[in-house]
Amino acid sequence: MKVSKYEDREEWLAARRGKITGSKVTDIKPKLRGTGLKKGFYTLIAERLAKPREEGEKPMDRGQRLEVEAIQRFMTETGQEVDQGLYIWSRDEDDSIAVSPDGVIDREHAVEVKCLADETHIETFLTQKIPDEYCDQVNQYFVVNDDLQKVSMIFYDPNLTVKDYFVIEIERDQEKVDEFLEMERDVLARVREVVTELSF
Repeated sequence: MKVSKYEDREEWLAARRGKITGSKVTDIKPKLRGTGLKKGFYTLIAERLAKPREEGEKPMDRGQRLEVEAIQRFMTETGQEVDQGLYIWSRDEDDSIAVSPDGVIDREHAVEVKCLADETHIETFLTQKIPDEYCDQVNQYFVVNDDLQKVSMIFYDPNLTVKDYFVIEIERDQEKVDEFLEMERDVLARVREVVTELSF
């Protein structure tokens, strides 16, 4: 067994990056049921490919800070102009069904930016699957805008030394849009009923 001793905590933490340690082993064990790798697998990759992050910045603040860079990179690489104005799109018949696009190319094409944690960025790149927690958000673009045909989902993580930027194109799935629109109308009808009941 090899023993390495460190004089300060920062050096010790840096030496642990990219290694399977006792606190990480559970996160890399293969799943008992189903398929797929656990988050710890992608964390090990990210720790080997990413620069250590400075602590303190909240993920939402980081995302907002990097959004402009990500869209600029998209415009440079695609040659498409993206309007980054502060918009809210809402359905004609009910403005309670809405979305705030990160960027708009035209009525048929919008962009959404995600500046995720290093390991989630790597996982999304390797699987080419939108993380589950963002699927409904992207679908909402189509629910609100009947003309929209495509959302370019931009993934950007300048903390990574490779594959810091990529785009996944999401095409309109009308069956899913119809299902969500019906669900949202039902929820809003119930909300209005409860608000009316509580107001009297």
